[in-house]
Amino acid sequence: MASTRTRARVHEAALALVGDAGIAKVTMEGIAARAGVGKQTLYRTWPSTSTILFDALLARSETSEGVVAVPDSGDLRSDLLLLVQQTIHELTSPATEPLLRAVTAAIQTDSDLARQYRDLLLEPQMSAVAQRLERGGVTEPDAAAELLLGPVLHRWLLRRGTFDHGWMEDHVDRTLRGVAWRSTDQMSSTSRRS
Repeated sequence: MASTRTRARVHEAALALVGDAGIAKVTMEGIAARAGVGKQTLYRTWPSTSTILFDALLARSETSEGVVAVPDSGDLRSDLLLLVQQTIHELTSPATEPLLRAVTAAIQTDSDLARQYRDLLLEPQMSAVAQRLERGGVTEPDAAAELLLGPVLHRWLLRRGTFDHGWMEDHVDRTLRGVAWRSTDQMSSTSRRS
């Protein structure tokens, strides 16, 4: 396994190459040269450019505690709207969208990468969102997390329409109407003020 320092240099090199040349031109040789490491150093930790790019995505998604950050201001609707906005920004940013689309495409044919994506990125993210929903009074938080994020990913994957602020607000409201939700966030903030 690469050291933390080497891993950071490889991530930086891979992401810079994606930005400079596009995803299709990223090679193990190019990453090794840009990071200042040997190809064998890369191959000991990552079997392909796709796994390096996924690992770089994974590193970007973690907070310093290694936990996915989900807004928790005490107002569930506002937190979900902010989460949807942040998710859409990450998906559509010119700096990250090509990388995300390339990794998503690679997941379709690489079962090991798909397993890593599910176990190391998707499940922790969905779990963090479900925990926030549960704290907010949603009685089926796992299903609610799917209802919240599934349509966002579907719309992005299929390039179905825009993500304007009105759509985001309507989507959060539809999600909250579609789940059993008792506003414990609002109740607890009201009792704190009493």
